[in-house]
Amino acid sequence: MFTSKANKIFQEVIEEYHKIDSVDQPFNNPYDKSDLLEHLLYRKCWIDTVQWHYEDIIRDPQIDPVAALTLKRQIDASNQDRTDMVEYIDSYFLEKYKDVTAKADATINTESPAWGVDRLSILALKIYHMNEEATRTDASDAHRDACQKKLDVLLEQRVDLSTAIDTLLSDIEKGDKYMKVYKQMKMYNDDELNPVLRSQK
Repeated sequence: MFTSKANKIFQEVIEEYHKIDSVDQPFNNPYDKSDLLEHLLYRKCWIDTVQWHYEDIIRDPQIDPVAALTLKRQIDASNQDRTDMVEYIDSYFLEKYKDVTAKADATINTESPAWGVDRLSILALKIYHMNEEATRTDASDAHRDACQKKLDVLLEQRVDLSTAIDTLLSDIEKGDKYMKVYKQMKMYNDDELNPVLRSQK
């Protein structure tokens, strides 16, 4: 199943990142572009993992305001990269299923396959970090117990989300569902659409 592969790759990414555990570490994709789907999944989760840690850093109440602004710009750029990767993954699926004829009664899903993958990647990060909290030796028993309960829910959520994504892909392949992808139309980065940026021209 597709999500078995995706979840395995996401785990690889997160474990590789935490060997150094720095947002500034170099990125190396072990999957060549000849393995396009694996390549995209690995890159997608790496972006999410770095951004997860950006979000930790920027919440430091003692952070220097200038450093915080720089980091905010990095988070904005990361969000753009994240959205671009979702579109690349959806393009992969559009190409894969381009010869499938949708049935007359086929329906569209509320989100494309790649946006489901986006949620699955973030969920992998939640599981990794909640497991850290649930097994922290310097935390209280109450803290560990509370985090273990949350971890159990996250693990159940991963099963449900994985099942939903695999079912969606199967339905698309059979023509019961069809893909329709709306490209991003973000306004705040566009100097014609954002009134603050437009006023600076």
